[in-house]
Amino acid sequence: MSNEQPNNPLHGLTLEKVLTELVAHYGWDELSLIINVNCFKNDPSIKSSLKFLRKTPWARDKVEALYLSTFQ
Repeated sequence: MSNEQPNNPLHGLTLEKVLTELVAHYGWDELSLIINVNCFKNDPSIKSSLKFLRKTPWARDKVEALYLSTFQ
């Protein structure tokens, strides 16, 4: 089972973990400058951001790309 996606560097990571680590590293203010979405600017929270990112593939792609460039 662990070999299902050997070439996917995000395999095994939840979106919540990715977002939490980015917020811990950058903070909401800097994250909103890097990725220009309102859920990072106006009263940001993990819960509201996850809800938005799960419905918005282009924003999720940007978050995942930032995670990879930051931590890999």
